[in-house]
Amino acid sequence: MPGLRKVIIVGAGPAGLLLALRLAQHHIKVTVFEAAPTPSEQPRATHYGPPAVYELRRAGVLPEMRKDPDCFLMNRMCWRKLDGTYLAGFDQNDLDQDGKTYENRTTVFALNKVVRILGEMVSRCEDATVQYGQKVLAGVEQDGEKAWVTVKRVSDGVEEKHWADYVVGCDGAGSQIRRSLFGDLEFSGYTWDKQIVATNTYYDFSKYGWEDSNFIIHPEHLFMAARISETEPLWRVTYTEINGLTNEEIKTRQPEKFKTIFPGNPNPSDYKVILTSPYKIHQRCSPSFRVGRYLLAADAAHICNPFGGLGLTGGIVDVGGLADCLIGIHQGKTSDKILDEYSRIRIEKYKAIIDPISTENFKRLYDQDADKVFENDEFLKLLKGIEGDIEASRNVQLGSLGILFDFTTLFDKGKVSEPIRPILEKVDNTVITVAPVVP
Repeated sequence: MPGLRKVIIVGAGPAGLLLALRLAQHHIKVTVFEAAPTPSEQPRATHYGPPAVYELRRAGVLPEMRKDPDCFLMNRMCWRKLDGTYLAGFDQNDLDQDGKTYENRTTVFALNKVVRILGEMVSRCEDATVQYGQKVLAGVEQDGEKAWVTVKRVSDGVEEKHWADYVVGCDGAGSQIRRSLFGDLEFSGYTWDKQIVATNTYYDFSKYGWEDSNFIIHPEHLFMAARISETEPLWRVTYTEINGLTNEEIKTRQPEKFKTIFPGNPNPSDYKVILTSPYKIHQRCSPSFRVGRYLLAADAAHICNPFGGLGLTGGIVDVGGLADCLIGIHQGKTSDKILDEYSRIRIEKYKAIIDPISTENFKRLYDQDADKVFENDEFLKLLKGIEGDIEASRNVQLGSLGILFDFTTLFDKGKVSEPIRPILEKVDNTVITVAPVVP
């Protein structure tokens, strides 16, 4: 077959649109189906770790993001006691060398704005089409040459069947593609017994000497506060609450909660909450990311708690690797067996790095005594021990690049993209203790 004829992507979130962009940039025809009537405007995630920034940069998305004044580089991250006492942290400026800013530094930008940029970039590609208000229905149908999806137009209920060489599920944690392949219950792992509440709040943490990102260790009042604007005192505050509360009950309890956890013990007149979003958190992974001509990526394939940013970052890295594989098949540089390697290796990366490190990141905040962290917490002990050692700090922070993998090294007939291997060689001898981003 002289190249791929068409790829269908289910889901027009960041993963689906980034995959569509990468494929269309290499003249692979792509159709994206999205059930929602319009792109999501929910701010959701805000921070992109070095592996995600690498993928966004090589797709040409990062330069577009950085044109917006609301997009900025994170500097310092730290862990604190509830009373604000600084415990340990690191500085991303340590990644810069020879007077040059490290090109893959953690970048802060609201996800809805990234989705908007991706949508605009995809719309300029003649080989890509995004169709909103199109719900992909349950069912799997494929043969040796094609796979099919049945799509229902939300506005009038009209159904149509569409074929492609491959169908990729980028349709989130509730993925219809994954459920069609494996059933509703086959998403192994567990749901945390913790209620998480994410907020966007105007409050000037910086006047209390807090860093760009702060993780607070406490069995009841753990939380994270991260700056999400350089021009305004707008912060993402994510905290735990009692299970089973309604949204209204959560909002009613916020004044007392914030008075307890915020530096300065403010009253409601001292801050302004513009977003409150409760959600449950999970650690789950699909048994395979490939079943014939059906593929999974990002949250449709695996999910983890957000304390460390490895969910979004891991999903973006999935898409980068899958794009390389599909481009390689299209260009005749590898066979479809590379997709089995995609599934195997991305699952390995989840099980070896993403799952255990994200689990450790979250448990660190509630499952220990803040007064004894340097006795019991190896990661914080490590950070404390390398204070002032820029090279050691750099090595620890670059450990997150371990979730990348260069699939073009497995091709039979050469590469199709910028190689990842030179980046990975920089961290060959580091301990993979992945420094968190933020939820």
